[in-house]
Amino acid sequence: MIIMPEDNNTKRASAGNPVDFTEVLEVASRAGHILLENGAEISRVEDIMSRIASHYGVDSGNFFVLSNGIFTTGHPNKVTKSGGQTSTYANVEFIPLRAIQLSKVVAVNRLSYDIANDKTNLAEARERLEQIAASAPKPAWEQILGSGIGAAGFCAVFGGGWVDCAVALVVGLLLYAFVLGVSSRYLSKIVGGICNALLATLLCIASWRLGFGNSLANIIIGAIMPLIPGVPFVNGVRDLANSDYLAGFTRLTDAMLGFFCIAVGVSLVFVFDGSLHGGMVALGMTANPQTASLALQALAAFAGTAAFALLFGIDREHYVPAGVIGAVGWALYLFLVRSSDASPVTATLAASTLVCLVSRMAAIPFRIPAQGFLLCGIFPLVPGAGIFWFTYYLTDAQFGLSMQSGWMASKVAIAIVLGIIIAMELPQRFFSHNHRTH
Repeated sequence: MIIMPEDNNTKRASAGNPVDFTEVLEVASRAGHILLENGAEISRVEDIMSRIASHYGVDSGNFFVLSNGIFTTGHPNKVTKSGGQTSTYANVEFIPLRAIQLSKVVAVNRLSYDIANDKTNLAEARERLEQIAASAPKPAWEQILGSGIGAAGFCAVFGGGWVDCAVALVVGLLLYAFVLGVSSRYLSKIVGGICNALLATLLCIASWRLGFGNSLANIIIGAIMPLIPGVPFVNGVRDLANSDYLAGFTRLTDAMLGFFCIAVGVSLVFVFDGSLHGGMVALGMTANPQTASLALQALAAFAGTAAFALLFGIDREHYVPAGVIGAVGWALYLFLVRSSDASPVTATLAASTLVCLVSRMAAIPFRIPAQGFLLCGIFPLVPGAGIFWFTYYLTDAQFGLSMQSGWMASKVAIAIVLGIIIAMELPQRFFSHNHRTH
């Protein structure tokens, strides 16, 4: 950080109180730091930082935000000081990607509007930011429970029966206990991602070999869903839609790395199991009639989405609306696939568009950025099953089926991208007369 000596010309007034422009930019940078490391999209980080700076009269502040860094510069009205120099501020922060806590994004978002409405001064804003940054994540037991419920819910969504869901529930619990206790603490991101998927698949196959569960494929798909990198995928799409191409491609690359780690972990276990039993276990796509009704599918999607809202650190009062949004999107998808000639890709496009639109509408009354609901509600549509089948067929040397599954998963992912872009292109005035929660 470089701060030139201040004088009275470096002070600007806001709500009758003088403030130092360097303090303003420090507060704005701190807000951006908290937002970026907890899963906010680039456009929101830039918007909130600019809102804070401009409210206190530092209109010349410049913010350049990347997926893992913030560059902040500024000067107060280009006031020339003795020696022909200008009082300036410059700060560069590296922000590593960490566990997502969307409640902090919501808190900083609300704080920025309190600042804009003169409900808090600069000193109070700094103190509130430190309190937000220091707030603890959800308790470990709650995250473990969320993983188990999410795994069971998505096992049903992708065709598992009641026993399959019970096995996925137990595996999801054990998986996240490992993630919190070992993987996130002692392993690198790549090694940890591979080990997480390896453990989940190993537990699923071991349970199935012992006679617990009917559809091994659906058990594994449900169990690995808590590992799907949905946050970087959705944020990458939104960044690209906002013309933040560098950040968008960086986050999408991060998502692809997460998918790759899952594929490697799953593949290693299948190879190991095949070496013990004389060949790859034969799997097929099945849908158990026990959970196939539209009502039960919507309920399963609700449970899985609400559980992911917990894992992403959303405030508890938002679990239910997030679950409802996920259930609505999945119900539309199933209705289109079952009741019309719509292909899975077309149905995904329509459902993802609806999820994004409903997320934007729900953001207004619940005073939460639409991103919070979108990140959770889109999960039933994420092609987790396609990724699994691509990996399974590739490991079993069935290259034709592998390419078919991979191509279908890619088309579904593209449909989700297009759906989000279409819905985000609609002007905010269609949802509200103000811009305070979008």
